[in-house]
Amino acid sequence: MQTLTKGAGEGTYATVYKGRSRTTNEIVALKEIHLDAEEGTPSTAIREISLMKELKHVNIVRLYDVIHTETKLVLIFEYCEQDLKRYMDAHGDRCALDPMTVRSFMYQLLKGIAFCHDNRVLHRDLKPQNLLINKKGELKVGDFGLARAFGVPVNTFSNEVVTLWYRAPDVLLGSRTYSTSIDIWSCGCIFAEMISGVPLFRGRDNQDQLLHIMRIVGTPEDRVLRKIATESPEIQLKQYPRYPKIPFSQVLPKASPQALDLLEKLLQFDPSKRLTAAEALSHPYFTGTVNMAYMPSAGAMPPPPYNYPNPHAHQQQQFSQQQQQQQQQQQQQQVQQAAYAQQQANLYAMQQVQAQAQAQAQAAQAQGQVPPPYYQQQNFHR
Repeated sequence: MQTLTKGAGEGTYATVYKGRSRTTNEIVALKEIHLDAEEGTPSTAIREISLMKELKHVNIVRLYDVIHTETKLVLIFEYCEQDLKRYMDAHGDRCALDPMTVRSFMYQLLKGIAFCHDNRVLHRDLKPQNLLINKKGELKVGDFGLARAFGVPVNTFSNEVVTLWYRAPDVLLGSRTYSTSIDIWSCGCIFAEMISGVPLFRGRDNQDQLLHIMRIVGTPEDRVLRKIATESPEIQLKQYPRYPKIPFSQVLPKASPQALDLLEKLLQFDPSKRLTAAEALSHPYFTGTVNMAYMPSAGAMPPPPYNYPNPHAHQQQQFSQQQQQQQQQQQQQQVQQAAYAQQQANLYAMQQVQAQAQAQAQAAQAQGQVPPPYYQQQNFHR
């Protein structure tokens, strides 16, 4: 049972409360969805419940329990103090976060999305308001109301997904056969917004949003557009103004070269050219030394207490342990082989001494001489 303490927010379909568990005394978030007697449980809630019960990761909001009555549905989540948008408003320099915080949050975002994609789940609505931050500085992906499981072959999805400013260009063109690359585009938009403090592409509708994207990343060549249309036959191509590409270094002058390179590879117009979440985690922006273009000003908020491990560190540790085990096994084998070789050498020497003694005894008997007591008493087979 949970005790409601205060309202924490209200959305289109649900009201969120802050509560405390009577059994564990833990603070939780309660998402209360009022049910319509005729329409029943909303499909978004069913999707959210079914998917989030399977997604257990440190960078994904944990769904603890579900309470279902005739009039309402209550989803009980782990509690996070604020979303990324509010965090940027409160802690950013004109909403722009310092480089170390951006790096931390981006790493955690990609870790959470990589886990979703590994488990064949598309989030489809990534934006700062759906990324939650707790008091430990941990970022957690939330709100899976528009998420969908995907399989092979690729299903035909709705193109009315993702808040407009974070919507991938292939979806804006009308694609209904998209995949994980739409989440990657949204991650790139969020990355740029954390660096600058403002959304990178701010269109009024689908067509205007597409033109905003082209004004920065450039209008793609006709062959690229035809390729995208071939992969998504539902797309109907039009004539677009020819915009040249603007270097991201001009758009985001405070970003480091490594950050700009990662952003470039996330915001590819062609979805097939975008990095996967796992590939992005291996980018030098995370694995190498960060070349900061500027340092936070005096009195700026320190970065969240979050480590930035090499994404392959666990694999490297396992590999190192395997190497050590192999070396130990080889050493043991060498010791055993040396002992066996010494044993064989000793046996051979004993056999040689025995053969020589027997030869001497036979020669002495032939001459009628008595062998020395040594040969009578010595047991060569002992």
